[in-house]
Amino acid sequence: MSTKVTPRGAYPHTKRVGDFIFVSGTSSRRADNSIAGVDIIDEMGTKHLNIETQTREVLQNINTNLINEGASLKDVVDVTTFLVNMNDFAGYNKTYAEFFSPETGPARTTVAVHQLPHPDLVVEIKVMAYKKQA
Repeated sequence: MSTKVTPRGAYPHTKRVGDFIFVSGTSSRRADNSIAGVDIIDEMGTKHLNIETQTREVLQNINTNLINEGASLKDVVDVTTFLVNMNDFAGYNKTYAEFFSPETGPARTTVAVHQLPHPDLVVEIKVMAYKKQA
């Protein structure tokens, strides 16, 4: 399991209410505060913000947070995704399908937003999971 990422505000990563686990909006930020999916593509420092890499890292971060609650992505029942650019939808959707299937996956909503808390972030995801307490 990766090192824990610290929330950037006065909120927890997860909040359990009975058998439901609410996971706060999660990005591709790593424990060292670097952001996955930010590729420098030339000597001028031009960045390519990779939606597939960021989506994969976000879902892995969410899974880590769920594991800390005794659950996993298999227990997710609802997903809300925030994309900075709907032109990234195809790459996001492709990567999302690596983790969830249309037959057994959670309900999902995807919306476009003006911006996220860091200019290098292109996707943020929040989920609700259901896992009976031990």
